[in-house]
Amino acid sequence: MAAASRHLGDLGLFIGSAGNVSARDADLVAITASGTVLGEAGVDDITVVNLTGDIVAGNHRPSSEIELHLGVYRQPQFTGINAVVHTHSRFATAVAVVCDELPVIHYQQLGLGGSLRVAPFETFGTEALATAVHSALDGRLGALMANHGAVALGSDLDKAVDNAALLEWLCELYWHAHALGTPRTLNDAQQLAVIEHALRIRYGQKDTP
Repeated sequence: MAAASRHLGDLGLFIGSAGNVSARDADLVAITASGTVLGEAGVDDITVVNLTGDIVAGNHRPSSEIELHLGVYRQPQFTGINAVVHTHSRFATAVAVVCDELPVIHYQQLGLGGSLRVAPFETFGTEALATAVHSALDGRLGALMANHGAVALGSDLDKAVDNAALLEWLCELYWHAHALGTPRTLNDAQQLAVIEHALRIRYGQKDTP
C-alpha cells in the first residue's frame, strides 16, 4: 500500500495529501490515513478498518473518503474489485471540470469499460459523493468526479494503480487532442471489433506461442 502510494506520487497523480488508496483482503480494508503526504507514505500511514469502518489497526484516522472505498467493497455490483485509487491528478481533474463524459478516444480505454462518466459534484467525504461516484462507476473500472478528480478500480492493487495511470493518460490525450480540434471518437462498431479481435488473439496475455 505505501509503495503503491509512493509510485502514484512519482507518476504525478498525487499532490500532497490529496487522494487516497485502499486494498481489501477478505473483510479487512487497508487505506491511507487522513493527512498522509501520499508520495512519501510509509507503513505507519496505513490504517486498517473492517467493512463497517471500525479501525482494526493503525495509529491514524482513515482517509475522509472512507465511504467511497468501503461502498465499493460492500456492493455486489463491484464483486471482484479489491483495490481503489482516488486521485486529484491534473488532467483527469481538468476534464472533470469541463465534460460530462470522457468518450472512447483510444482502444485501450475499453479496458476500463468504455466511455467514462463524470459523477456530479458533491462535497468531499460525504455519503452523497460516495453514492454519486458508485453510480458513475457502474460497469466501469474508472470514473471522473466533477470539479474534484478521478477514481480507478482493480481486482488487485497493481491493477488499480495501472488503471489510475491509464485514466490520467487518456485525459491528457483528450486534453491535447481537444487543443488541436474536435477529438475523433470510436463508434460502437469499432469498439466491438476491437474487443472481438482482442479476445481472439488473447491480447495482453503473456502466453507461449
